[in-house]
Amino acid sequence: MTARTAMTGIQDKAQQGHSHQRPGPSRPSPLYQGKTSFDDIYDQPDPRDYFRGLRPLEYQIPHHAQRIFQRLLPALGAVTGRDQQVRVLDVCCSYGINAALLNHDVTLDDLYHRYTDPRAAALSRDELIERDRAFYARNRLPGAAHMTGLDAARNAVAYARAVGLLDEGFGEDLELTDPSPALVRALGPVELITVTGGVGYVTSQTFDKLLSHIEGPVWVAAFVLRTVDYGSLADTLARHGLVTQRATSRTFLQRRFSDAREQQNAIEAVLATDRSPEGKETDGFYHSELYLSRPAEHAAAFPADEILDRAIH
Repeated sequence: MTARTAMTGIQDKAQQGHSHQRPGPSRPSPLYQGKTSFDDIYDQPDPRDYFRGLRPLEYQIPHHAQRIFQRLLPALGAVTGRDQQVRVLDVCCSYGINAALLNHDVTLDDLYHRYTDPRAAALSRDELIERDRAFYARNRLPGAAHMTGLDAARNAVAYARAVGLLDEGFGEDLELTDPSPALVRALGPVELITVTGGVGYVTSQTFDKLLSHIEGPVWVAAFVLRTVDYGSLADTLARHGLVTQRATSRTFLQRRFSDAREQQNAIEAVLATDRSPEGKETDGFYHSELYLSRPAEHAAAFPADEILDRAIH
């Protein structure tokens, strides 16, 4: 961790450890220069091309996030004392994958199989939506969270809404515009913000706008590529009263590099953050780290590494 990051409110803990970058919108952040673009699959009418395109790269970060996000829901309830449906905002929600895994008895492998199955390829979009709506309704978990999704990819958000993965969905780019009145209303009761790889495509600007409209205490759970400096975003979260902890006991495989050039760019980016790529990016995969940002008293009650350990073991 850089000296600059250490001064931004990130509570660093010890380090060890060994994650997909979310294929992003068509306007890439400078933080992601040198990464392969997935624009051709990210905003399709349905997720079939997305899963076919990412399967060879072993994109897997939603799988790792699933257990941790599911662990956060009861932890959040324990510190707030509220026994009610948790309201979650998934930033860079794409086709609702995190919502599918958080609220349903399904795995990421199930979704890969479902959307790459030749039988799915033969369906029209309307037929796929009808099939998926029934599938997710049948596999919905009791006590499911209320899910709001935000992504600049409007087609992807529309799909997630159509099949019932999102209770509310917004195809808005807060890097370019202010949130719509409808999004502002939806933000008020949000208690947990999740993001699995979008940090860098979305910046402090987006999070500042989101947090400005959230009415009560909120947690932010972000899986962030090691190629990205989280310091400026942690600064923004600190201005909204949140303490950021980085889980240090492990990192998370994101996806394979698409080619040697992408790998070399990632290695150089990690070195620029004063960390070593050995045993991680040098082995052919992007790696992500988990950052949890919460009010100080909540962070003290449930340290990030403790939540991580309970989710994994």
